[in-house]
Amino acid sequence: MNKKQAILTSALKLLTEKGVHNTPMSAIAKEAGTGMGTIYNYFPNKELLINAIYLNIKKQERSIFLDFQLEQPIKTQFEKYFTSIIAFFIDNPTYFKFMEQLQASPIITQESRDEGQKSVAPVYALLLKGKKDRIIKAIDIDEILTFIGGAILSYLRWYFNQSELKSTSLKNQIQMVWDAIKE
Repeated sequence: MNKKQAILTSALKLLTEKGVHNTPMSAIAKEAGTGMGTIYNYFPNKELLINAIYLNIKKQERSIFLDFQLEQPIKTQFEKYFTSIIAFFIDNPTYFKFMEQLQASPIITQESRDEGQKSVAPVYALLLKGKKDRIIKAIDIDEILTFIGGAILSYLRWYFNQSELKSTSLKNQIQMVWDAIKE
């Protein structure tokens, strides 16, 4: 792992464990096994470091859509997306904790948010096509995405707090969200 990646990994770990305000750059440097000067060479301040972590997670989210098959029915594609994004965050719980803490934070710049939106562009296009084909409700796509995002966030919060999971819970969530957005 190179120094920059070690800094990003260490920062992610500490920020999710201790929070933004309780994680000084010196603690990140110590955790990464590097000096303060090295951190500041890559990230002149903590806000830029946090935005870099955010963008790194969003970039990895894009991999979810690599095997999207556009010829499949809208519902099948939606189910694949919902299942994949849930699996992504279950496989990367620190990513979920980070995004949950900082998604609405003013620390994440508008430029980073705009870049991060690219990770959901395939879902946006899917919903737009579904709307055009009268499969998805005639509601503003941003509102539908907010609803879907809220369902994903709620499910993941629930999931990470369970001691025993029901095998049907994700299937039920997908069905409920689909029923809410379909025409």
